[in-house]
Amino acid sequence: MDSLKIQGGVPLIGEIAISGAKNAALPLLACGLMAGTGSLRLGNVPDLADTRLMKALVRHLGVEWSEDGEDIILSGEAQSYVAPYDLVSQMRASILVMGPLLARYGEAQVSLPGGCAIGTRPVDLHIRAMQKMGAIVELADGYVQARAPKGLSGAKIEFPLVSVGATENALMAACLAKGQTQLVNAAKEPEIIDLAACLVSMGAKIEGAGSDVITIEGVDSLHNGAHSVVPDRVEAGSYAIAAAMTGGALTLTNMHSSHLESLFEAMRQAGVSINTQENTAQISSDGRYQAVDIETQPHPGFPTDLQAQFMAMMCLAEGRSKISETIFENRFMHVPELMRMGADITIEGRTALVTGKASLLSAPVMATDLRASVCLVLAGLATKGETEVSRIYHLDRGYADLESKLGACGAKLVRVAN
Repeated sequence: MDSLKIQGGVPLIGEIAISGAKNAALPLLACGLMAGTGSLRLGNVPDLADTRLMKALVRHLGVEWSEDGEDIILSGEAQSYVAPYDLVSQMRASILVMGPLLARYGEAQVSLPGGCAIGTRPVDLHIRAMQKMGAIVELADGYVQARAPKGLSGAKIEFPLVSVGATENALMAACLAKGQTQLVNAAKEPEIIDLAACLVSMGAKIEGAGSDVITIEGVDSLHNGAHSVVPDRVEAGSYAIAAAMTGGALTLTNMHSSHLESLFEAMRQAGVSINTQENTAQISSDGRYQAVDIETQPHPGFPTDLQAQFMAMMCLAEGRSKISETIFENRFMHVPELMRMGADITIEGRTALVTGKASLLSAPVMATDLRASVCLVLAGLATKGETEVSRIYHLDRGYADLESKLGACGAKLVRVAN
């Protein structure tokens, strides 16, 4: 497995263009199963391990994709309704083909998914949503087996807790259900708004995306559509934190500043200089900043996908910070690795108490999940000496061209094949 060797202690200075969002691209690729006899053209799709896997999955199901310049075109009818273990086990978002298959073809068999080991993240909310719309769902032989021989019917679906994935699956399925569907306590993330916009371009009738109640009027079929994937707010946030930790100055382009208000507010409280325009942000710091408490929450709260990166930043802050994780029950797996670098962190249940230090120590560390991997890269960038981050296949799932983007801004890092 490859590793990343980092010679840290160099301020990052320059400009980074943000790629399309992984968490938006995956459900959008699943929408290719719903395009009828037409096609779906997607722009700004990031080239990542996860997007390549989703393309492989939809192709396995029978939908072909091709590249036209920087766009991806998906077309064709599904020939199989079975999403197999060998593909689904590698990425949790594979469950998102269930709603499109069930709505369009009346049948779906999806292996129970895998992905980052950051918590149980059960699929019961996805299943309950399909059942509410009339599907017959069983768990057998490690698969979710769902049937709707007479099609899906509109329903009022009240989620007991906010779930981005379940909202996405229900939203896609409802577009082809008979009658009206209402999603209550729906996720409000920018990726939900992006998915709705893509479906509308294909002929869906959706109102309220971005609020906690989404209303969908089912249509008989969808048609040709075109959409550009929203910029990746997590990638942008990660690089913003990198600028602060290294005492650098970065300009981030091709991003939506409004999607990062909670992060930027916390960073400003810490003393980091942040100037934003609609699609750009300038972040600068002398590398000295204050400790700030945060608590992860569904959007528009502080994103769980930026918790590990912000914790790395707090390891070098002046004072003591409290970081509370409310979304996933096992998302502190990066803590032992940060402590190998000399970080002072104490875990109390779902809260981490971080006492900042003037500097960290270079050390070999191991990535345990996607966001933990970039957290360790940020720590390495801010630490003098050589830090080696192993198991960076996690990193390849969510950050496109990370080495070249950081390298262009002065970072000294090289990928080593092991």
